[in-house]
Amino acid sequence: MVDEMLIVDEMIADIQSGKYEQEEKLPSENELADQYLVPRITIRKAYERLQELGYIYSKQGKGSFVKDRKKQIPLMLSGNVSFSKKMSEMGYPFETRAIFCEKTDYNKGIFQFLGVDKMDKVFKIGRLRLVDQTPVALHISFVAQSVFQDIEAEGRDITSMFDYYHKRGFSEFTSASSTLSVKFPSKFEREVLGCSSLVPLLVLESGCLDQVTGTVLECTKIIYRSDRFTYGI
Repeated sequence: MVDEMLIVDEMIADIQSGKYEQEEKLPSENELADQYLVPRITIRKAYERLQELGYIYSKQGKGSFVKDRKKQIPLMLSGNVSFSKKMSEMGYPFETRAIFCEKTDYNKGIFQFLGVDKMDKVFKIGRLRLVDQTPVALHISFVAQSVFQDIEAEGRDITSMFDYYHKRGFSEFTSASSTLSVKFPSKFEREVLGCSSLVPLLVLESGCLDQVTGTVLECTKIIYRSDRFTYGI
């Protein structure tokens, strides 16, 4: 018997080949059930998987439609311009929410990059990025208190780290070497980003330094929803 994943694979191939256009209504569950000679529940599960993967969406009482993936946001991953400025320059309705500022446990890689030891305090500041009121990315900055003594008190209100650095006399930034990886979301990430467990996340890990003084400002981890962007490097 044909299983739901085979149907998912074939539907993805049909969408990518152009058999189904963007915003086109897909066959009903009954139509596909007859085509594949499977119970209707199998098609329903296949459509649920396609929706979780970001290929289709449903309209109550109207059926399932191909998602317009051209509406994904183009994003250049490199460069020294803040995420906020990139979104503003492209004209997207954009919002940042500060969601946490807390002392982080010792992590050898992060602490070494920041140039601090186990006895120093490092805080992680999390900002949720939203476009059209939809969560698209989680930015986490690891900052040493020895560099920014007021970070514990002010970190919960920071929505732009670049603005914060400017106010403290740092104005010319450069990025450290970056690492890209792909992962599936944890429970926390699913809740914060509003995505399913099947949506891969692109993780960009890097750092930010002041070009003038060479001061290490932060170690950065940015988690992007892969279904919301097209990426340039």
